[in-house]
Amino acid sequence: MKSLSRCFALFLPWLLAACATTGSGAPPKLDADVQAVTTYHIGVDDQLQITVWHNPDLSVSVPVRPDGRITVPLIGDVVAGGRTPDQVSAEIKDKLQSYIRDPQVAVILIALRSNEYLSRVRVTGAVRSPISIPYRQGMTVLDAVLAAGGITEFAAPDRTELYRKGDADSPVAYAVHLEKILQKGDLANNYPVQPGDVITVPQRAF
Repeated sequence: MKSLSRCFALFLPWLLAACATTGSGAPPKLDADVQAVTTYHIGVDDQLQITVWHNPDLSVSVPVRPDGRITVPLIGDVVAGGRTPDQVSAEIKDKLQSYIRDPQVAVILIALRSNEYLSRVRVTGAVRSPISIPYRQGMTVLDAVLAAGGITEFAAPDRTELYRKGDADSPVAYAVHLEKILQKGDLANNYPVQPGDVITVPQRAF
């Protein structure tokens, strides 16, 4: 598995370079719709707290299984994956009405584990630990590179590129002068990142 990950890390920059278009020189634009989630849809491995008012025996904390379902006491399986908490709450309430008069149901997300797999930033190439990390609000290129352990002695940091999904779904490459960021504190190219970005640090030619 480790060798497979290493091969992927080496191959990904070449694949991106072959498919990418080059940015115009302007800094990459942040997509507010990608950064902010206005309506969260439940995913596999999320943890839900189901609360039925005045019925503690029916109030449970349950994970979303790989089939997208949860198990609720008395009514059995309910589809949660791909739906909002309000939609799940409405279905549970509807099914409980056969057993309880006017049930009051709340569905609360207590652990958003699936979102970490969907919203990630990846750092590949000549860094000490090529990684895929969960996106955090305010994260920058420098934050991501430092999370990867920094660059290696074989890196060509001023040829670093940030790849971001463009309008035609093909990645657009933006030049990042990483050496200036690391050695001189010049943050002009320390761009904010967003979910789905890939940062590649190439090796220098010998």
